[in-house]
Amino acid sequence: MGANRTAASGPTRRALIAGALSGGLASGLAAGPAPAATRLGDDGLYTQDWYVEGFLDLKEDLAAAAARGHGFALQWSQRGCPLCKRLHTEYFADAAIEGPIKANFDIVHLDLFGAREVTFFDGARLSEKALGTREGIRATPTFQFFAEVDGKVKEVARMPGLLAPPEFSAMFRYVAQKGYAGATFPEWLARQGAPRG
Repeated sequence: MGANRTAASGPTRRALIAGALSGGLASGLAAGPAPAATRLGDDGLYTQDWYVEGFLDLKEDLAAAAARGHGFALQWSQRGCPLCKRLHTEYFADAAIEGPIKANFDIVHLDLFGAREVTFFDGARLSEKALGTREGIRATPTFQFFAEVDGKVKEVARMPGLLAPPEFSAMFRYVAQKGYAGATFPEWLARQGAPRG
């Protein structure tokens, strides 16, 4: 599925989105605990202590998320990325944003220029860098959302870059509610009461 990024078109739109999505994810997802501490790893990437740490076998990670009733996403970062820092130090420092995501999603964190081996859903074993190239990741942070649809694992949504907080939270709600089954993200937002950009 192509990128579902929408740019804010002004205060009126932002106000409508905020009103339509009042309560953030809370109206569509279970609330979670207070925000966890952000950490800066030895690799120079900001991350959350609740992100999935595993063997980077994405099929297994998706199955584990599904068994817990969680959504699944990859979050791509790179060293020195100012928007990645903002994501982790501002967005995820806000309990209204972070809590519902933490409580309802498993996220695997990948380095756009990293060398760790990742086993993708199709069984291909690639370095993070090679996988990022194959998946067309050009901006960080980027979230790729995956789900099993009709017996096959598919990318159901993508968030390249950092959306405004209401839209950022709404993207997770869109995926959790399987809005992608009947609408693009902008269409789904419009149905929530916000005009299309």
